[in-house]
Amino acid sequence: MRSLPTFAALTLSSLGLGAALLATGPALAGSGVTITSYGHSALLISGGGASVLVNPFKAVACAAGLAEPRVSATVILASSRLLDEGAPVAKGKMLVDPGSFKVSGLSIEGIAGPHDRVGGRRFGQSTLWRWKQGGLDIAHLGGTAARLTPADKVMLGRPDVLIIGVGGGAKVYTGAEAAEVVRELQPRRVIPVQFVSGKTTPKDCDQTTLQPFLDAMAGTPVKRPGRTLSLPGKLGDGMVIEVMR
Repeated sequence: MRSLPTFAALTLSSLGLGAALLATGPALAGSGVTITSYGHSALLISGGGASVLVNPFKAVACAAGLAEPRVSATVILASSRLLDEGAPVAKGKMLVDPGSFKVSGLSIEGIAGPHDRVGGRRFGQSTLWRWKQGGLDIAHLGGTAARLTPADKVMLGRPDVLIIGVGGGAKVYTGAEAAEVVRELQPRRVIPVQFVSGKTTPKDCDQTTLQPFLDAMAGTPVKRPGRTLSLPGKLGDGMVIEVMR
């Protein structure tokens, strides 16, 4: 006759199974992210069982000459409906307006704010985004030139990863303005976006290069990972600027 397993054996077996299941969930949630740049302010962030595309664009104005990010993502987060940062060129659930959202296990907060320096009177409102993915708190300020309010700072907290426009113009932070925001939020990784990277400025583009931002952040380590950046689920306290292209 086949003997029945003892209570102790069952308990140990259950504990082993439970540990394996626990390792699968939290390990996946805190496994970090891989970020792919498509230029301008379009980034595809993959990790934690989901993918997030920020600011898909049409190849117009400052994005002229770039390949449009016609990719698929779990969710698409756009700063606005302007064609250079919220074009319907990708596949996925697209969020533009502020609010609280749950998408495929991601908790996403959209914060309303002016797009420009004149209370939105020129370019209307934009949305600042914050979410957690792969164990990292991520904030997306890729399409605004407005100063952060005290309430904005509370909502954004201290991000692990901050995506921020730095090229200036009517609806994007200048290098000096972006550096001020970075110092206010103290992120662990900074990914500058929305700046002119070629030798010539595209027609109808009012942005400048990355250099004024780097000058304003003098003393902060700068890395240039290229088009793809992988980050672990836990980052050290030191700040690093990651220049992608």
